[in-house]
Amino acid sequence: MNQTVEYLKELTAIASPTGFTEEVAAYLVKTLTEMGYSPIRTAKGGVTVVLKGENDEQHRYITAHVDTLGAIVRAVKPDGRLKLDRIGGFPWNMIEGENCTVHVANTGKTHSGTILVHQTSCHVYKDAGTVERTQDNMEVRLDEKVTNEKETRDLGIEVGDFISFDARTIVTDTGFIKSRHLDDKVSAAILLNLLRIYKEEGVTLPVTTHFAFSVFEEVGHGANSSIPAQAVEYLAVDMGAMGDDQQTDEYTVSICVKDASGPYHYGFRQHLMALAKEQNIPYKLDIYPFYGSDASAAMSAGAEVKHGLLGAGIESSHSYERTHVDSVVATERMVDAYLKSDLVK
Repeated sequence: MNQTVEYLKELTAIASPTGFTEEVAAYLVKTLTEMGYSPIRTAKGGVTVVLKGENDEQHRYITAHVDTLGAIVRAVKPDGRLKLDRIGGFPWNMIEGENCTVHVANTGKTHSGTILVHQTSCHVYKDAGTVERTQDNMEVRLDEKVTNEKETRDLGIEVGDFISFDARTIVTDTGFIKSRHLDDKVSAAILLNLLRIYKEEGVTLPVTTHFAFSVFEEVGHGANSSIPAQAVEYLAVDMGAMGDDQQTDEYTVSICVKDASGPYHYGFRQHLMALAKEQNIPYKLDIYPFYGSDASAAMSAGAEVKHGLLGAGIESSHSYERTHVDSVVATERMVDAYLKSDLVK
């Protein structure tokens, strides 16, 4: 588990808003190559590793996504600050006050800043606390001596430059992991660690398995153009959503039975439950009402597979998130148990 957490720290340190994922893909290729694998880069920018199993006629497809929420420069304002457009689904208040980095395409340089509502000063704006946070009044305050549009543009900053949010990853002595982008870099770290273990221990899985690290999940289409024709099962490893009426917590693995796209495959869910009970893996069944995954996107795209979804319980999703090592352990055990099991009946 220490290695899983190390992979997580390395992943969250890499800026990778959807559409700006070359660096994180390069990290995956390097890490997997050093393990002894031959990773494949897809045309869309994802990274896949194939482990040939005892059954090579029917395949499994398992995903975790390394793209994250972020933003893009919408406009340069007359006062030199930046207007944003969101990448991924989150309310504006969830990034207010967050430090960020502007990745300048024209120069290759980066510039730090802070995301604020325009009416920030309570000494100046009577409605500082009540004004609705919208695209029109959220802005990036650059850490540069700029006071007008020209001075900002002279830095090379232009519409279309990506903006990443500082992850601020912290692992506490009590086992909590606090960070942005635990969705879904926790799952990616878990898959990396399992691949490391399988290589070091010479494990042959019962079914040929494609480990796909997708880079377009946050915008809805994920890795689904790369599903092999032999695939009969598709497991998305993604975050478990917590909140009112949710059973998911930060200490168990969450198995999703339904999200906004509809129910997940019943037989797949029963298979996962049976494995959890057999191996004493703590789990919770749950419904994520406003949620979609790589697996649900695959179903919308017409994939003829049994689809499932599980993941670590993540508190405050799409904000400054938190989970516990216990949930990461349970999720890693659950994924391992599944990959070493027979096909879903």
